[in-house]
Amino acid sequence: MIFLYFFLLILGLAFVVKGADFLIDGSSSIARTFKIPEIVIGLTIISMGTSAPELIVNIFASVKGSSDIVFGNVIGSNLCNLLLILGLSAVIFPITVKRNTVFKEIPFTIIAAFILLIFANFTIFNSPDKALDRFEGAVLLILFVLFLFYVYRLNKNSKEEEESEIKMIKTPLAVLFVVLGFAGLFIGGKLTVDNAVNIAKLLGVSEKLIALTIISIGTSLPELATSAIAAYKKRSDIAIGNVVGSNIFNILFILGVSGIIRPVAFQNIMNIDIAVLLAGSVLLFAVMFIGKRHILSRAEGAFFLFGYVGYMAYLIIRG
Repeated sequence: MIFLYFFLLILGLAFVVKGADFLIDGSSSIARTFKIPEIVIGLTIISMGTSAPELIVNIFASVKGSSDIVFGNVIGSNLCNLLLILGLSAVIFPITVKRNTVFKEIPFTIIAAFILLIFANFTIFNSPDKALDRFEGAVLLILFVLFLFYVYRLNKNSKEEEESEIKMIKTPLAVLFVVLGFAGLFIGGKLTVDNAVNIAKLLGVSEKLIALTIISIGTSLPELATSAIAAYKKRSDIAIGNVVGSNIFNILFILGVSGIIRPVAFQNIMNIDIAVLLAGSVLLFAVMFIGKRHILSRAEGAFFLFGYVGYMAYLIIRG
């Protein structure tokens, strides 16, 4: 049986990678056709689409009352996005980050992580101690709407210069590429997560560790494939926009929806994981001013990767 799980896991990865390829080509072409800045596409359509596995996992986990999976999936996915995916993308090709992203979107991820820390540790009304309640979930959703309004203004005010090397596709075919891309990401992400969890259970791994490692990495595979391929194709705006947008979407929208479905109990031990997320987000902002300004270099990307390896080692030791 375990061999079947491994086969389905590999099949899921193949769907994810090909789906990301379709999504990049289709969305880049649509962005250029309608003169939509690629950073907007990365911050919204792609980031939301690649976060679909996290959303589905959290909805089911909330309904079942599996609080460890609800928090662990989002926190683990955001750390995977920030350290592993962004680090790997920068190693593939240095990522040039625009001024708006440096001074607005990245700080927004820091604020979102800080709000998560506050909401998880302090509750309102009659929710359980240390929980994300329905009121706080609603506040997160309101903040997400404000973020979407900011992206709308970004699109309205942006005067992005024409870039070369974007594969132009006829609009109907580009839309089909995007649809097929999302389908591949969704199917591949689900196949990967389901079978990774099955393998983990056969090996006797705890639910909390599964949530912060296998599930979070599995649900982040769409982001990994999308940003890595975007970096390879030198589409920096999509590579960084996908990660930043996904991290904001995960905290504000996914946890907002999870909290509204059912108040989610929070364990103190996860404060360490949120602290790591906050530190990583602040570090990303800081490196924008180290070396070449507004560029995440290969060396800095490698440092992020080592940081993620260290965090994984800590989780395994913590158990």
